[in-house]
Amino acid sequence: MPNVKLTKGELKRQRDALRQYQRYLPTLQLKKQQLQMEILHQNAILVKKEENLNEKQNAAKAWAGLLSDPAIDMRSWIAPREVVAGLKNIAGVDLPVFDHLEFTAEEYNLFIIPLWVDAAITVLRELVSLRRELDIIREGIAVLKRELRITTQRVNLFEKVKIPEAREIIRLIKIYIGDQMANAVGRSKIAKRKIEEAVLEEVAV
Repeated sequence: MPNVKLTKGELKRQRDALRQYQRYLPTLQLKKQQLQMEILHQNAILVKKEENLNEKQNAAKAWAGLLSDPAIDMRSWIAPREVVAGLKNIAGVDLPVFDHLEFTAEEYNLFIIPLWVDAAITVLRELVSLRRELDIIREGIAVLKRELRITTQRVNLFEKVKIPEAREIIRLIKIYIGDQMANAVGRSKIAKRKIEEAVLEEVAV
């Protein structure tokens, strides 16, 4: 516990601080709950998206062997040109939200390239988009977990340190001031009695 002045001014300061801690703590606790709920929600979304990705990848295995044709290089057709994403605010935290990927329009000779390439490009772009979306969801969960850790530390600081410390300081100051007042009353009574005794002695003389 820090060294504090045992004065009425310090007593007021500690009481004000305690009220501030007690007013701020519920907001922190609410934020902590919101973050925990959003992490659970994002994890559930992540699991569903991963299952979706696995299903699409398994479905693509049936024709994936066609991609080994050296005459057909599809990398430029499925490489994203731009990631379109936004932000949403959860408990004061900005989370990235995936929207879609922008791809460069494919240009190839329809008379040379096999018909299956169109369908393959569509499926592969879906897979690339899903993987990027999963990356963004994981980034968001990491942001939420980092903020939850900071918020939990603050909740613990208020609950286990600041509030008990302020209460203890207030208790000690009140005891000290009470003792001082009691001593002052005692000294006042002694002084009054001495004055009365002195007056009586003068009267007697």
